[in-house]
Amino acid sequence: MTVPTGRRERKKAATRQKIADTALRLFLEQGYDAVGIREVAAAADVAVTTLFSHFASKEALVFERDADFEHRLAGAVAGRAPDEPFLPDLRREVHALVQHCATPGAAPVWRMIDASPALRSYEESMRLRHAEALAAALAAGPGRGRSATACRAIARSAVEAHALARQAADPDAAVDELFRMIEAAWAVTAPA
Repeated sequence: MTVPTGRRERKKAATRQKIADTALRLFLEQGYDAVGIREVAAAADVAVTTLFSHFASKEALVFERDADFEHRLAGAVAGRAPDEPFLPDLRREVHALVQHCATPGAAPVWRMIDASPALRSYEESMRLRHAEALAAALAAGPGRGRSATACRAIARSAVEAHALARQAADPDAAVDELFRMIEAAWAVTAPA
């Protein structure tokens, strides 16, 4: 996550983190559906409008690092020369995301997500958004010359690699296995 530099930015980031931490604690203690936005705001000692200035929805409170993850995935491929390899950096980012999501403390959060249709739906739309951002970065960077379909397929595969690996018995090995397939697919889509 990018560290805010100014005092105001640091204060905003601290407030955002406090709201997210409070929400997650309440959701895990009482159940996601049992906790309302007003309760989260009150427990975090902020106004409801302040909460909504940091998070667009209740679901977004659970996925508070969503924008950071999307930025990191797209950033792994952006701004590269056409002949500069990007897949090792993208693989490292997916490994980091999987490690974040596979920590022992994350298990209760994933159980909560899996039990909630609203959270599962939000996660699915988040993954699609991440894949579209990554596909756009590929098409604008190292994917130049490859079709939009190829860029989207590779991007979706990378994002799904994260989802599949976090559920695997050996997440790191799963990322490596999936990225071998992604690398092979990227190689076959090279312009003739």
